[in-house]
Parts: sequence; structure tokens; C-alpha cells
Amino acid sequence: MTSIRHFPATHPLPDWRNLGVLLRVLLGANGLAAVLALITARDLAAWPAVFLELAALVEPVLLLTLGCLAALRDGLRRLSLRVAQGVVLLLALAWTVLLLHLANQWALVALVGYGRPALLSGWLAACLLAYFEWRAQAYAPALAEARLAALNARIRPHFLFNSLNAVLSLVRAQPRQAEMALEALSDLFRAALRDPGEWVALGDEINLGEQYLALEQLRLGERLAVDWHIAPLLSGAQVPPLMLQPLLENAVYHGIEPSPTGGVVRVDMARQGDLLQISVSNPRAEAPGHAAGHQMALANIRERLRLYYDLEASLRIESTAHTYQVTLLLPAV
Repeated sequence: MTSIRHFPATHPLPDWRNLGVLLRVLLGANGLAAVLALITARDLAAWPAVFLELAALVEPVLLLTLGCLAALRDGLRRLSLRVAQGVVLLLALAWTVLLLHLANQWALVALVGYGRPALLSGWLAACLLAYFEWRAQAYAPALAEARLAALNARIRPHFLFNSLNAVLSLVRAQPRQAEMALEALSDLFRAALRDPGEWVALGDEINLGEQYLALEQLRLGERLAVDWHIAPLLSGAQVPPLMLQPLLENAVYHGIEPSPTGGVVRVDMARQGDLLQISVSNPRAEAPGHAAGHQMALANIRERLRLYYDLEASLRIESTAHTYQVTLLLPAV
């Protein structure tokens, strides 16, 4: 079972294949190079030229080192932290010396020695490793799990109380239907109380969404219709818990409830290369006195995506005069 405990930010040696890690390394190394250029330049006018000289040294070393680290990621994780950090430093130094040697051989640069460039390379690598170790402490698994639990707690009251009200309305008039609804509600409770740090199968999320929508149909009747489009072989994909249900709840609350005639909630799931795409769309509807906006739930989901995936996942909104669609793009695990 995959868990938030394996989230890249919680390990002091980062996942060198993670987009967020690569972006932070590139920005961090170039930022440090810019600061060093500002310190060593004779005046502000000379700073851009000095920075370009440093960047010409830093970029090739950085890209080659990152390529090696991505290839060696799993092996480095099996080493102790300090040994692995030492390997990273040695790789940066080795690429620096090798590239400078080749540049000298090809008469691209003229250097008396490799000491200062190697020192600069080692200093940049050490600063970045220290940053990732600090970040791992700031994103300790316990803190990440506590934050996820708090975010999930914001989701629970809405759909649980709405579902309970729907069941209560059936107790006297349709007792058999009320019994079936209570069974579905118990599954919703179990899902809401699940460990927020554990991934779940997409099939379980789909089943939970179907149960939630079935309860809402007890309340809304024929006004609520659902159109599912799920590509085959996706049910086993691993996703964070309670990603789909809040999107369905938003679609019902903002798209179906305010409309006297109701409408269709459409759910599309497909795989795009290494990404899993989940889209939920609903008709736009406005009614006096009905709360507008999807932003609180979407902000909640965005923050949970960041905790689970860093920059590897995204949430996209497409809004027209007649429809509102939210699309999640997640790494296909």
C-alpha cells in the first residue's frame, strides 16, 4: 500500500525524478549562482556578464549530475543518508572536473586550475542538499498526515450530514429504501474515517462516488442524472482518498440543486500517457439565496494534491456559459 510516508518531501534525499525536485534544484542552483555573481562582480553593470559566465559552468554540470542522480535514485535510497549525500557531492565534482578538462582540451576555456570551479560546484551541491534535508524535517510524515487529516475533516461534515438528512426523509415513507441508504451511509462513514495517509484503489473511489450520488438521488429524484465514462483497466490505479467525492458534491450542490429542472453530472476517467485524468462536469445554474462558488473545496483538493504529489499533479478548471468542469491530472500509480 502506498502511503504519504513515501511522499518525496518527507525523505532528506529527494526523489531526483520528481518534477518539483528538479525545478527546485534548477532554480536554487541558478539563484545561488546569481548571488555569487553579484558578490564577485566589480560593479552592478558587470553582474550580468559574471552571472552568464557562472551559468555556462553551472548548467552543464547541473544537468548531467541530475541525469545521473535520476538513474541512480533507487540505489542511493538504499545507502545511509550521509553516504548518499557524499555520492551526490562526488558526482557534482566529477562532472565539473571532467567538463572543464574537455573544455580545456577543445580550447573552449583557458583555466590555470580546477580548484575554484570544483569548490563552487561542491558549495552549490552542499547548499541544495542542506535545503532538502531541512525541507524533509519541515514536511515530516507526522506533520503531513496531520495536515491531511485536518483537510479531510473539512470534507466529512458536508456529505455525511446531507446524506443523513436524505436517509431520515425515507425512514417512515420507504423503510426498505431507508435501510439500503443506511448501508450506503455506513460505507461513506468508513471512507471518511480512513487513514488519510493511505492511497486507495480508483475502483473504491468510484464505488464511493456511486453510493454518494445514489443518496443524493433519494433527495433530488429525477432532477439528478449521472453519466459515467470510465476507460477500462483503470480501477486498480492508486489515488489519494476522497478525491472524487468532493468534486461530485460540488457538481450536485452548485449545478443540480439550484436548477428547477436539474441536469446531468458527467464523470470522465481516462489515462493519458503517464497521467490519470479525472473530469467532473455539471451544468451552470444560479438561484437566489443559493451559495455560489466552488473555491473552498477546490482549494482543499489543491492543497491535498500538493501534499501527496508535490508538483506532479494538477487541478484544471474549464468554465463556459453553460458548463463547469474540473479536471484532475494525477500520476498513474
